[in-house]
Amino acid sequence: MRKVLIVGLDSAPAEIVFDRRTEFPVLNRLIEGGFHGTMRSSDPPITIPAWMVMSTGKDAGRLGLYGFRHRTGPSYDKMWIATAQSIHEPAIWDILGLQGGQSVLVSVPPSYPPLPVPGQRIGCFITPGPDKDYTYPKELKAELEAKFGPYIFDVPFRTEDREEILREIHQMTEKRFEVLHYLMRTKPWNLFMFVEIGVDRVQHAFWKYHDRTHHLYEPGNKFETAIIDYYKFVDQKIGALLEEAGDDTVVLVISDHGAKRMKGAFCVNEWLIAQGDLVLKDVPKRGASIEKTPVDWSKTKAWGWGGYYARIFLNVEGREPQGIIKSEDYEQEREALAERLRAIRGPAGEPWATQIIKPNEYYADVRGDYPDLMVYFDDLYWRSAGTLGWGTMYLNENDTGPDDAVHAQHGVYILYDPRAKASVRKDIDITDVAPTVLRAFELPIPSDMKGTPVR
Repeated sequence: MRKVLIVGLDSAPAEIVFDRRTEFPVLNRLIEGGFHGTMRSSDPPITIPAWMVMSTGKDAGRLGLYGFRHRTGPSYDKMWIATAQSIHEPAIWDILGLQGGQSVLVSVPPSYPPLPVPGQRIGCFITPGPDKDYTYPKELKAELEAKFGPYIFDVPFRTEDREEILREIHQMTEKRFEVLHYLMRTKPWNLFMFVEIGVDRVQHAFWKYHDRTHHLYEPGNKFETAIIDYYKFVDQKIGALLEEAGDDTVVLVISDHGAKRMKGAFCVNEWLIAQGDLVLKDVPKRGASIEKTPVDWSKTKAWGWGGYYARIFLNVEGREPQGIIKSEDYEQEREALAERLRAIRGPAGEPWATQIIKPNEYYADVRGDYPDLMVYFDDLYWRSAGTLGWGTMYLNENDTGPDDAVHAQHGVYILYDPRAKASVRKDIDITDVAPTVLRAFELPIPSDMKGTPVR
């Protein structure tokens, strides 16, 4: 059985990986010797569910995952957070395991709690902390900590102390690669997959310093090269890991989605109030969350959640506890609201390329607690701000802490097979990844997997 190494670079965009490829000699060598291109991410293009869409070949509707948090049924204020226990479809490592293959999985979201796999597993950034059991098998934690100390799952990145953020991101990545080398040398594996969340964090924290088109960019700032310097650092680390993996290993470098500048945050609930769809009982404090704001549900038709995209919920009679939209009027009300959302313009009256998804129509199989509408404001350039009390619908920055970047619909992939070298540009869909990996192992591709192998 061949060996496959999957290098996950969370949120890496083509504008960096491909457009500046000559600055990253290791990635550039893989590009020149293999297949590469953009990869259209999942809908929504969010870390959770994207890594699991990629690993199962099933879309977000089938997985029932629409982000990190989900509304609990028809409740107004209860929610649940996605974990490893939320995944009910077999992933590539499960299929490989049935054929006797072993996997090493490091920080592939969501991987807490660390459920059993045929091989080794370490939890991802949703792990509450190093005091928890974060490995499978359980004893792997003590083995790793004896050599490397507590594992670093993530870093706080929505703070103003940019020097500290940068130091911590590099420290986290350094330690992760130390662990990766150890596992690669000492554990049996056919599939070795890891995700470096530091790529995502450095972009969210430093995009305005890097991107000259960002509305908050300052020429000559001290962090201008922070993102590219980090990519160079990671490129070197990948190179050393490839040497460890061996000359006959199939390599797949991939991101779950892309990244781009954030133009601002659109206060979706402020807009719904102005439209008469959301009615409050009291004036909210600045930055108040919708869950903690007294809403007059007897007069409210809709409310929204913030994030990189907006989730809109309708208040339907017989579904919500105090629903007022009659079931026979649901589709008419939903479409009318969708049309008004599409017509929203920017603060200077500029048109937006807003996209609306109706989950129960968009997905062939829709499961879980999905919203009535999913909204990508201006092709995701404008983040959705769900908080209240701002006195405006447009914010120059994120409403929940410093954040310079938003998610882009397209990520990247590089597929390198030392037995079949090529130099081919081919764009793919995220659901093509699982079949591609199974093809590399010469394993049958399940008929219910979406997508097709890259080659």
